[in-house]
Amino acid sequence: MTAAVFFGCAFIAFGPALALYVFTIATDPLRVIFLIAGAFFWLVSLLLSSVFWYLVRVITDNRDGPIQKYLLIFGVLLSVCIQELFRLAYYRLLKRASEGLKSINPEEETAPSMRLLAYVSGLGFGIMSGVFSFVNTLSNSLGPGTVGIHGDSPQFFLNSAFMTLVIILLHVFWGIVFFDGCEKKKWYILLTVLLTHLLVSTQTFLSPHYGVNLASAYIIMVLMGIWAFFVAGGSCRSLKLCLLCQDKDFLLYNQRSR
Repeated sequence: MTAAVFFGCAFIAFGPALALYVFTIATDPLRVIFLIAGAFFWLVSLLLSSVFWYLVRVITDNRDGPIQKYLLIFGVLLSVCIQELFRLAYYRLLKRASEGLKSINPEEETAPSMRLLAYVSGLGFGIMSGVFSFVNTLSNSLGPGTVGIHGDSPQFFLNSAFMTLVIILLHVFWGIVFFDGCEKKKWYILLTVLLTHLLVSTQTFLSPHYGVNLASAYIIMVLMGIWAFFVAGGSCRSLKLCLLCQDKDFLLYNQRSR
């Protein structure tokens, strides 16, 4: 039973991300490089957050009690802000790289579009975030032990898998919307991404109220997904053609440089 839980939760959490990688990124070496670079930027943001967390724990002398709860909330808020700062830094790096490629070969469209780079970088952020947030929980699902034996939710692993899935997809949508806001210099879009990221992250403190947490997170994911779809150039007509398998130019797959 533990093996079934392990593989079931792993496929729930990482199955969609794996499918996106295989069908839209793995065929292009340049996209793979940008994906790995995005994952690296997320790792650096995690490292910086960990350094701040360690310093705060040292300053407070590792005291127990209510102060640790407030420090945990502060750590989550700080980590989200650092992640979005590194997303902005990665956008600026990609923008300069894209402009450099265009200046070298102005007549050839060698540089991917910023819409495509937003999707790839968002997936890189999401995959690495999902791996670090769920891998320890996933390893514990192999046993030994019985989930819920002390009155906790017996669906802990399943809820964690669905939460990891929504975080990965949200990072993809946040990346697309965030890069569009940077391109158009609409800074309220960046603020919206930051606030929704903070909202989803702070909802994890509602544990063990997993139902409320998951429902609200998926509502935010659907809304951000719709926003990202139209930002990426989608329309009701293109969605209809895609569902009917009549769209030859798959959204975000053959985007031309702007």
